[in-house]
Amino acid sequence: MDFTIEYLSFFVIKVTGGGEEADKVFNHYQTLDEETYLSSPLKDFLDGELGKIAKRKVERHPKSDQVPTKIGYFTVEPGYELDSNPNYNLFQRLRVADSLDTFKEQSEKIVRGYLNTSSIRGGALIVIRAKLTKFSDEPYIFVLKCDFEQKVASVTDEQSLIKKVEMAITTKNMKSIQYPHMPEEGMAEEWELKIHQSSHSRYFEEFLKYVEYTQTITDMVKDRVIESHQQYISETYEEDSEERIEEEEYIEAWSNTAERQMQEKWTEDQVIEASSPLVENQPEMPLKLKLDHIDIKGLLSDFSDSIHIAKQNGRYIVLIEGESFSFDKDASPVEFLQPDTLENVIKRLNK
Repeated sequence: MDFTIEYLSFFVIKVTGGGEEADKVFNHYQTLDEETYLSSPLKDFLDGELGKIAKRKVERHPKSDQVPTKIGYFTVEPGYELDSNPNYNLFQRLRVADSLDTFKEQSEKIVRGYLNTSSIRGGALIVIRAKLTKFSDEPYIFVLKCDFEQKVASVTDEQSLIKKVEMAITTKNMKSIQYPHMPEEGMAEEWELKIHQSSHSRYFEEFLKYVEYTQTITDMVKDRVIESHQQYISETYEEDSEERIEEEEYIEAWSNTAERQMQEKWTEDQVIEASSPLVENQPEMPLKLKLDHIDIKGLLSDFSDSIHIAKQNGRYIVLIEGESFSFDKDASPVEFLQPDTLENVIKRLNK
């Protein structure tokens, strides 16, 4: 994935002190166009990095809020267009800049906004406009942040041996913003951007005040369950009835508890109906169960297809069907089992 860099502005941020008393300043070092970039030392430093950023995998619905790479989307008030979002406008002005001075001026606005975030560290901040010319002339904006590396030295000569290198930077652990997000090679989602920040400090999230992030799998499933249960309540109980109030209080309490137990509220068909849009949105959505000490891992789409749940004599039963077995490297006598029929197993369970 070869990007052609059209403009690049290079800034150095210096931070002295800490907390609210910290002194944060920046210096603009240089703004380059395509021709001057090709003969710049930055070319060797950044070669291949934009491709890595664009190819970096990101889950649309991650497992937690703490993942380093996220998809963000610009928020707008109902009835308003995308250009009503200040963060979108910031990136858009960089995309349409038609001179070195204009690109530098707009890049400085990125730096000033970034400087207002809390707990930032010094380092180099690089703003880039590039095109993936193989596919289109669609411009992409990259904002790269490289922190200063501590205790970096270079080998000099036989007498001094090494020399301390001030303000050393590396692409390792580099934070980045890419706009627009590229879900597939050559595509551009104008409502979305991709951020990557490997540290616990969420600088970019604080900087991008008018960007929200896609739901985690956990929150998405929880919202779907609540929505389905509210529909179940409205169809089952009369409005303002005592039973309805109790059910509404129950689902609110359920949504705020960390413990997950079998609730025994819905039929299998209702569970399948509630699961359907989740599976359609994310076919690989996991399903994890624990029956006493036994862990069961599959996909939500496996429920009622190859994973079945029943109850007999007050005890839960999980039936799992499939074409073949595989065992881990540890040998087990179970590998030599001649499986009994399901009918005989059920007879034993009934006893």
